[in-house]
Amino acid sequence: MATKIAIPKELSKQKLIEAYKLMYTSRLLDKKMMKLLRLGKSFFHIGCMGHEAVQVAMGFNLVKKRDFLLPYYRDQAVCLSMGQSAKDCLLSFLAKADDPNSGGRQMPQHYGHKEHNILTSSSSTGTQFLHSLGCAFASVRDFAIKANSNTKKDYEVTVVCCGDGTTSQGDFHEALNWATREKAPVIFLVENNGYAISVPLKDQRPEGKVSTMAKGYGGLNLFEFDGCNFLQSYTELKKAVKLARDGKGPSLVDANVVRLMPHSSSDDDKKYRSKQELAKDLKRDPVILMSKFLLANKIVTKKALETIEKAVFDSVEAAADEALAAPMPKKESATTHVFSSKSEPKLIEPKINSQGQDIVLVDAINRALQEEMANNEKVLVFGEDVAGNKGGVFTATRGLTAKFGDNRCYNSPLAESSIVGV
Repeated sequence: MATKIAIPKELSKQKLIEAYKLMYTSRLLDKKMMKLLRLGKSFFHIGCMGHEAVQVAMGFNLVKKRDFLLPYYRDQAVCLSMGQSAKDCLLSFLAKADDPNSGGRQMPQHYGHKEHNILTSSSSTGTQFLHSLGCAFASVRDFAIKANSNTKKDYEVTVVCCGDGTTSQGDFHEALNWATREKAPVIFLVENNGYAISVPLKDQRPEGKVSTMAKGYGGLNLFEFDGCNFLQSYTELKKAVKLARDGKGPSLVDANVVRLMPHSSSDDDKKYRSKQELAKDLKRDPVILMSKFLLANKIVTKKALETIEKAVFDSVEAAADEALAAPMPKKESATTHVFSSKSEPKLIEPKINSQGQDIVLVDAINRALQEEMANNEKVLVFGEDVAGNKGGVFTATRGLTAKFGDNRCYNSPLAESSIVGV
């Protein structure tokens, strides 16, 4: 990136400087968090170092507060680029009550921010894939309800992120299968640093490549590029976002990045990586490459860059001071969002369409489904063997497809995890 290359028109000098600020902020947050960890202020850290370029490039291609992000534990920089603040990240890391994700009740690096359409992460790696698909399906159906026959497709885009190791999970393949069948507006961003904790990619994937594994899914747009290169990442991700927004199907992005630290604060990568390999990765440090690019293309002077870095450093330090001073969660909040609220929901008793005759239970279920689908166009019936004239092995959904259309009563893939997950 040190040499001059074509810069997209929309990436002004100010935007490129903003990109560097976000990347540098994430880098300093990782370093600050490791210091706080050593001081006993937190108990675990899993960092973003080496992933910053592709993450900020992804955020720059999305529309804030319109598009959706389902991050994984390394996605600090993309969350920052979607609008989450450094203080928000630190509040979560320190398990403070004002943590916008969970009120301090999740592990560090479990990102989420409702205001910015960042859906909360789970410790069970890979569960985000099917959740992202459900999010994308909801966006398509919401658009269809609001649109008319002449409306050009302009979907909200859902991005789900993961590392290369998580592509071994079954939910990943179930999500790819259903996403391609439905042309869902979802992007699977694989931040491929070559390691699943200590397991190298060659021990996980055929030919040691994520993109090779996914070629069998018809209709899946494939992208593979250097995720340490901000401009290349931005340009390729721009294509993937347009495909999704225009209704031209999902994309699998295989972004080659580097992991510039151990898997987590509980790991020692020197036990399974050579000094030569680690030194080679350092040469691809995206933050250093981006700074060299800005200087080589005269976006900033060396003095201006130092001023920017000093300002970012001061802002991270100030955010840390504020987060450290913030209150811890109260004991009585421990079960908030774990159990249902004590207040009973207000129930509206439906008008019963009684015909004054006894019917078998399965027919009563069918009638109830028909009445509710007629009352609320957002009610859907999907699952295994539910569509068409048959209506499942017990005929509980018989006639629903004919009456309400195959966009409201339809068969899913025969995969229970998919049905529940979406």
